Amino acid sequence: MSEAGKTDSPEQAEFRAHCRDWLSKNHPGTPPVSLPQSALALTDDDALVWLQKWQKSAYDAGLIGCDYSKDCGGQGLTNCQAIANEEMTRAKTPFLPNIIGLGMGAPTVYFHAQDEVKQKLLPRLLSGEDIWCQGFSEPGAGSDLANQQTFAEKKGDSWVINGHKVWTSLAHYASWMIMLCRTSKEDKYNGLSYFVVPIKSALGKGVTVRPLIKLTGETGFNEVIFEDLVVEDKYRLDEVGAGWAVAMTTLAHERGAGKLVTPASGGLASAEDKSSSIGSANALIRLAKASSRNGKTAADDPVLRDQLMQLMIRQEGFRHNRRRIGVPELNDHPMRLPLQFKLVSSELGQDISHMAYKIQGAASSLYVNDPNAPAGGQWPMAYMSSFGITIAAGANEVQRNILGERVLNMAKSK
Repeated sequence: MSEAGKTDSPEQAEFRAHCRDWLSKNHPGTPPVSLPQSALALTDDDALVWLQKWQKSAYDAGLIGCDYSKDCGGQGLTNCQAIANEEMTRAKTPFLPNIIGLGMGAPTVYFHAQDEVKQKLLPRLLSGEDIWCQGFSEPGAGSDLANQQTFAEKKGDSWVINGHKVWTSLAHYASWMIMLCRTSKEDKYNGLSYFVVPIKSALGKGVTVRPLIKLTGETGFNEVIFEDLVVEDKYRLDEVGAGWAVAMTTLAHERGAGKLVTPASGGLASAEDKSSSIGSANALIRLAKASSRNGKTAADDPVLRDQLMQLMIRQEGFRHNRRRIGVPELNDHPMRLPLQFKLVSSELGQDISHMAYKIQGAASSLYVNDPNAPAGGQWPMAYMSSFGITIAAGANEVQRNILGERVLNMAKSK
């Protein structure tokens, strides 16, 4: 039994046993195609289909969306999603492809949409049959999220949307987008409204998706152009002008501080490194043992060994802080640890992947298509991708301001 398992209620213990039993019999095995490091980098249709099949099977078994109500496609359980996540990770499963839908779209729709819309959209979102994307960032609205210029104009019982969204991960596969629009120019914050809008069914009919090439050479990002897209009013979430408040629900869950736990799996070994997935300090140790340096291994270098141990300490501290989140007696402020989650995890991940450069030395310049690249060139890819993670969900500089103002009660910066 895991440490968490020792505190399970009878219902949770029964659910954990179900998860372990199902995963032992239904692990999807080795993928037939090469997978990217995360769902946000998906560009291969065959990889998407295989991952959607995995998500659908886990959903059908009750491991995804289990804390959502039954009428919205969930299992109606209480505090069981974290258990499913633990067991899916323990079983070293593939990641879930509908990461934006699960982490941002589902909780936002669940807490703010009409019942009819929840019941229509959530089951296919949770199962992975419909991929979702997020329409927040614009050419002139990044960390200044309230500077939205994409405009939704009310016409009869519908809204007509015109504008431009950027850095839109998974838009090239998305059926739906959660979207922040300006509905009034009179007030910066109260002039925002929140919508769920169709993407795939509206391509060429008001929606255009164009790929953006990232630092890694991949095209997981996109820009999305809206030209007179008509959206029914029922797909507006909450009241007109309440978009900023709804967006806070989205961002709270994106940053790991929301009311619902995001379904998550992972740990499947990469094709290049069967021992583990890329991205942990443990994997760095194996990399150091396999990397030559001055007639010895990189693991024999005392300076590198010390740096590796510092990363191991940070990684272990982060793991224990995640455990503390669920124990009120160990928290002096309910949002201190949840609001740290994105900030700490993104910088730890970046520092871990940067350490791989030091270990690999000149070999770190070899790209993924080079047969001589250590670990298939995945570590340099992880490092380049890490910069997007420190910017996403609000740049880490913004996260520090939020922690200072909301947790430490410091004066707002100007």
